Amino acid sequence: MTKKYVRNPNTLCFICAKPIYRRPAEINKNNGRVFCGVACYGISSRKETPCVVCGKLILAGMNKKTCGRSCANTHRAGIKYKIGSPKDTVKSQQALKVRLLKDRCYIYQRCTYNKFEILQIHHKDRENNSLENLELVCPNCHCEEHFLGKTWLRSKI
Repeated sequence: MTKKYVRNPNTLCFICAKPIYRRPAEINKNNGRVFCGVACYGISSRKETPCVVCGKLILAGMNKKTCGRSCANTHRAGIKYKIGSPKDTVKSQQALKVRLLKDRCYIYQRCTYNKFEILQIHHKDRENNSLENLELVCPNCHCEEHFLGKTWLRSKI
């Protein structure tokens, strides 16, 4: 029977202090930071930052500032949301479209397009925002209204 050669440990794992053997060149190259395996190397590669409220270490990924919901609530205490924020134009446009659809009984009179879900709001006169000045038009008619007169293609044909 042959005896198996076993190397004597010459250094310790940087994380768990388990005695291991590494080549002297590898120890010098890594300034003594050698690991017994992938698990210890992974632990050493973790980037942790302290929670801004309690100081507990958390992983630094995804721009986290707090360790959990209770610390996040504590951190947000005193912040006033939606004060002085600009008016949400998307919601106001949606409300305006719904109001126009109800007022005009879902009828579109420019062309024969019958899907009211994609109708767009068109101002007949840009300065006037009254309901009489607003018109529901399909995307094709809306594009014609704004861009057909200024097209570069007309001069090419």
